Amino acid sequence: MAAGCETNEVTYIVPAMDCDGSESAVSNGLLTNPAVEAVVVDLEARGVTVHGRGLDLVALRALIEEAGYQAA
Repeated sequence: MAAGCETNEVTYIVPAMDCDGSESAVSNGLLTNPAVEAVVVDLEARGVTVHGRGLDLVALRALIEEAGYQAA
């Protein structure tokens, strides 16, 4: 893996995440990754912060997209 692609905390903006259903879809998708320890969602800011060890940024973005949402 390229240097700088792993971290312990990352925040994504998910513009279309605006209700409990979208929050659940994004959170549940991210929690399928074994490196993810916690997911904190701020619906008002449409942000999702992921906590874990050795988080792969590309893999996390892919999980958000698999849940049907785009992440910035």
